[in-house]
Amino acid sequence: MTEAEETYYTEERWQNWLSRVEEEDLDPENEDSARLLLNLQDDAAIAIAKIVSAFEEDNLDQSAALDELERVREIVLAEPEFNVEETSEDKIMLVDGVQTSLICVFYAAEEYIHGGTAESAPLAEYVEAAADAEADDDVDAALGYLVQAGTRIIAGDELDVTIVDEIEYGLVSEWVNGLDSLQSAMSDPEVVEED
Repeated sequence: MTEAEETYYTEERWQNWLSRVEEEDLDPENEDSARLLLNLQDDAAIAIAKIVSAFEEDNLDQSAALDELERVREIVLAEPEFNVEETSEDKIMLVDGVQTSLICVFYAAEEYIHGGTAESAPLAEYVEAAADAEADDDVDAALGYLVQAGTRIIAGDELDVTIVDEIEYGLVSEWVNGLDSLQSAMSDPEVVEED
């Protein structure tokens, strides 16, 4: 496998997305702005899905797959670097929201590569358990439930994301948003066009 084939995601690619965010007049209520942020998130989720698929197809062994995930995680979850120092706090917060959503996706992929899928249970139950844990201020448990749900999504289970409408906005709803991107990426891992 050539080095180019082994590169699932690059710092340059992420930076290109950040440049687009910086240039746009972003309003989360605006459909185009929301789409840009979703594409940013989906693009990273697709890279994660491709690493998992390469592992499943024996193109990457466990160690190489975990290393590649860690490399992509370092790019995507790093403090955003904008070319213009005065980039608004709002834009930084919007990118932070995307990064928060992707945390669960990285952990789910890592867990899947490490130990396979979680126990088979309706995905809604995992989400409800996560929401309950968040309500009890047990963020680690909440993340743990959604990571398990993520392994089930990688295995092909489907999450009805409308469940988010029933839970209070917070980390769990952000993470479920990330799992929705993972679900899309696993079913159709086509690259999101940057332009």
